[in-house]
Amino acid sequence: MKSVWKDSIRWSGLIAVITLVLAAIFSMVSTAFLSGVGWAVGMLIVFVIIMTGVFFDMIGVAATAASEKPFHAMAAKKIPGAYHAMLVTRNADKVANFCADVVGDISGVVSGTAASAVVLQLTFAAGSGDGSTLQFVLNVIFTAVVAALTVSGKALGKTFAITKSTAIVYKVGKIIYVGEDKLKIKIFKKKERSMKNT
Repeated sequence: MKSVWKDSIRWSGLIAVITLVLAAIFSMVSTAFLSGVGWAVGMLIVFVIIMTGVFFDMIGVAATAASEKPFHAMAAKKIPGAYHAMLVTRNADKVANFCADVVGDISGVVSGTAASAVVLQLTFAAGSGDGSTLQFVLNVIFTAVVAALTVSGKALGKTFAITKSTAIVYKVGKIIYVGEDKLKIKIFKKKERSMKNT
């Protein structure tokens, strides 16, 4: 029991550092892309950030919904990505935490910040200034639209993730396989057999 808590505390500390770094990177990249572009391109960037959050949230849900069983036979046949897909299901809690909580939540925060920058650009383009009534109205509209797209996108993503969990996890497994086998980027360490077979 103590080892479980130690592992959980270690993971929490690691994920806090990863979140800090990724949040800074996301923020810098989005700011860099938004500076010097028009409001139309800015809106497209906001949409891409929202879809990134939805996509990773879908992976997180698929990891928790998928079973190991379909990947056992595939791994026995040495099908590329099958073993790594199995590792995704065995580490479903961490995969879901990283994809849904870390990337998903960061995307939500950054998309809101990026939307505010787009609102400011649109306000200036319309000939109004910072703090104007137009800016207030646009800010309310953009905030509502971003929230609606995020929530509805994640709702659709969750449905798709649950119904197609095996296919999604296998594709993720193939990507991890390429990362580990070809690019030598280690994602998972070997772990004892899990009971997640049902």
